[in-house]
Amino acid sequence: MNYGMTLPISEEIDAQKYRQTGEDFYSKIVRIAGALKDTPTHFEEFKDALRWMRFLPAGRVQNAMGAARQTTAYNCFVSGQIEDSMDSIMKRATQAAETMRRGGGIGYDFSKLRPRGDRIKSLDSRASGAVSFMNIYDAICQTIASSGHRRGAQMGVLRIDHPDIEQFITTKNNGTSLTGFNISVGVTDEFMECLEKKIPFPLKYEGKAYKEVDPVALWDMIMRSTWDWAEPGVLFIDTINKKNNLYYCETIEATNPCGEQPLPPFGACLLGSFNLPKYVTGDKFDYGRFTGDIYTVVRAMDNVIDRTIYPLPEQEQEAKNKRRMGLGITGLANAAEMCGKPYASPEFMEFTEEVLKTLRDYSYAASSDLASEKGSFPLYDEYQYLQGDFVSTLSDWVKIKIQEQGIRNSHLTSIAPTGTISLTADNVSSGIEPPFSLYYDRTIQQFDGHQVQRVEDYAYTKGVIGRTANEISAKEHLSVLSLTSKYIDSAVSKTCNVGSDVTYDEFKTLYYDAWKTGCKGITTFRADGKRYGILNEVKEDTLKAEACFINPDTGQKSCE
Repeated sequence: MNYGMTLPISEEIDAQKYRQTGEDFYSKIVRIAGALKDTPTHFEEFKDALRWMRFLPAGRVQNAMGAARQTTAYNCFVSGQIEDSMDSIMKRATQAAETMRRGGGIGYDFSKLRPRGDRIKSLDSRASGAVSFMNIYDAICQTIASSGHRRGAQMGVLRIDHPDIEQFITTKNNGTSLTGFNISVGVTDEFMECLEKKIPFPLKYEGKAYKEVDPVALWDMIMRSTWDWAEPGVLFIDTINKKNNLYYCETIEATNPCGEQPLPPFGACLLGSFNLPKYVTGDKFDYGRFTGDIYTVVRAMDNVIDRTIYPLPEQEQEAKNKRRMGLGITGLANAAEMCGKPYASPEFMEFTEEVLKTLRDYSYAASSDLASEKGSFPLYDEYQYLQGDFVSTLSDWVKIKIQEQGIRNSHLTSIAPTGTISLTADNVSSGIEPPFSLYYDRTIQQFDGHQVQRVEDYAYTKGVIGRTANEISAKEHLSVLSLTSKYIDSAVSKTCNVGSDVTYDEFKTLYYDAWKTGCKGITTFRADGKRYGILNEVKEDTLKAEACFINPDTGQKSCE
């Protein structure tokens, strides 16, 4: 049996992005496994998971570990807090440049910058506002990206109670501003409660109220922008902090560029995903192999923390004090469909819950076993940690294990978009998303521009045709997001696709329901909006011969 990828586009992207000069696929995974091994047995086990693509480390891990190139294995970071001074603004800009130069994306919270028009007494002048300084960081991102090996990525966050929030919401609506940024509004519980009660909401800075606004109108401004432009995203910042395992020693105000890792200042995200279709034989999922791989992977990824390069010493200290990682899944839709469970069906939801419960419990168990060998993370506090909102949901046997042994890593799970690594795995459905289309043209961003290539869905190539993104209702998308969020300690990156049949009022309800069901954030994409997507559906006259269809009502497969 052959290992590795079979699609030419998968081979091309893997070679372009993740291999060193002269490497083939096998020598790449030997390099990675060798750099992260603890013992010869561990080396063989991790190499096996990589070789058969059951585990897909994030791109930075694949590119950097064991390589001579002086880049970081962390995909993304969050900036140190940007304070309201020129020294702080420029210092963080310099640190951002160094972070991006080493291969990391970065997120920022701009909420401590004084609002536009505010008087600066020492200069007898007026502040230009939080959004104006974002242009500095945007220019740095564009410059570093143009001289590096990957497109730069940034997340800009502003709290909803900041006086500049209205300008922030619409700043990207011309399609040309802040192109190096994703932007998200940090929405508080206070705002959502004012919205429910329809009572005035204060915009304030450093405790001073600048004005009161109609929360319904402000929410509508966010929704209208997102309806048209797919931005800003929404981060429920109080939910994020309430459910944070380290609620007792940190405050989170921003996320990485894709939103699946809420992080404190100088926090870093270490990502990797289990490729679920590789655990499917016939129509059965191999939980035994899955749990075995989890133990192997947790050990390997924990070693990344000690063996990688950090762009900044503050990032290294933060990473080693808490030892965060974000293990997730990809190919969920394909795996479920191959097992006869249509996307968003009751059977699919049951399957998803079982997979994520397994990932949650065994990741924490593996980390606890590792703590008995190597020690818990330095900021571990047994009592406060076990009282945390998320940790309290672990199965009893896992909590007992942590109580007895401690835990090596403060956080262990995250669901990333996985667009590129999923494509290298013969185009499995990315993350927890359904297939965009059975066939589509994908725009691939490159150093010197972009190219468009035709690809087919992984399950489809295996003879299974499931529901595509636009065949699934917005409410079904949200139901999947809400379910998965319960089992993930960091956050979930998922796009709720909105079809032409969804009204604006229904669209707004999605966001409110996301908050009510405990999601940490939500992103939507409307095909009829003004923003161009990277995936473009291709209409074919005929489908592949001998294809199998899944009845969405019964879950039964029928083959031609």
